[in-house]
Amino acid sequence: MAMAIQVNDVSIRYITGDFKAIGLKEYVMRRITGNYKVQEFWADKNVTFTLDKGDMLGIIGSNGAGKSTLLKAVSGIMVPTEGTVDVRGKIAALLELASGFDPDLTVRENAYLRGALLGYTRPFMDEMYNQIIEFAELEGFQDRPFKQLSSGMKSRLAFSIACLVRPDILILDEVLSVGDGAFRRKSESKMKEILASGVTGILVSHSIDQVRKMCNKILWLDHGKQVCFTDETSVACDAYEEFLVVKKLPEDYEAVKQLACDFRDRLERKKKDNTKTEADRIFDLLKKSDKNAAKQAIKNYMENC
Repeated sequence: MAMAIQVNDVSIRYITGDFKAIGLKEYVMRRITGNYKVQEFWADKNVTFTLDKGDMLGIIGSNGAGKSTLLKAVSGIMVPTEGTVDVRGKIAALLELASGFDPDLTVRENAYLRGALLGYTRPFMDEMYNQIIEFAELEGFQDRPFKQLSSGMKSRLAFSIACLVRPDILILDEVLSVGDGAFRRKSESKMKEILASGVTGILVSHSIDQVRKMCNKILWLDHGKQVCFTDETSVACDAYEEFLVVKKLPEDYEAVKQLACDFRDRLERKKKDNTKTEADRIFDLLKKSDKNAAKQAIKNYMENC
C-alpha cells in the first residue's frame, strides 16, 4: 500500500529566553551583565512512525505529552528541530477549531473563508456549501454573525468543511468530541466513510473508546517520548488505561503487553467482584422476602447477567 506519512526520528525543541523571546534590548543588557541564559524544552524527542494510505492513527498520552506539537510538525505549521517529516497529499488540519474564522463575518462568509484557507476554489465551495451547512446542522444560522454561535456550532462548521472537502490527509485534534451525542455519532460515522475512501487520518483524543473504534494504529507519547507505535490497538489502549491507574510507564513493548494483560485481569476481577456482590444481595433478599419477591429478584438477576 502507498505510503502517506513518514515521520523519521523527529524532535521538536522550544527555546525560552533567547533574543527573539525577550527582545533585542533586553538581550544586549543581559549579555553585558552576564545574566543571559537560554532554556531548552523538548516537546517531542525521537518520534518515528509510518502511515499508509487509508490508515487512521490514534495518538494517545496525557496532557503535555507532545501530541499537538507533533501534529503541527506533520501539518507543516512547524519545522522539526531534528528529523524529517515526509507527507504525500493535501492536508486538512483541525488543530484549533476557532482559527481561520472571522467573528464579525456571517456563517456563510466564514464557510467560504475557511475553504479558501484550505486552498479550495470558489466554484468548488459553491458546489459543496449546502452539504457543509446541512451536515453542520446550521441551516437556520447562515446569515448570523459567527460570534453569535456556540462553541459547539463553531466546531461543527469547522469539522464539516474539513470532512466534506475530502482531503488526502485529515488531522483532528480533539474535534470528534464536539457537539451533542447525536452529532458525535454522526462525526464518527462520517470519519469511517472518509477513511473507507482511502483518506489517511490522524486523531488526537482523550477518549480511549473513540480511539478504539476509529483507529487501526496507535502512537503513545509521554512527555515527548515515544512509548510505542503499533497496529495492535487493543494492546496499546488497554496498556494506556492501566497506566492511568498505576502510573508506571512501560520501558519497552514487552512491558506494554504486560500492562495490557494487567488491565484485562483487573477488569475480570472487577466483574467477578460485582457479580459476587449482586449474588450476595439477592441471597439476602431471598431470605427476607416472600416467594413473589424472590421470583422477581431471580428474574432481575438473570436479565442482568
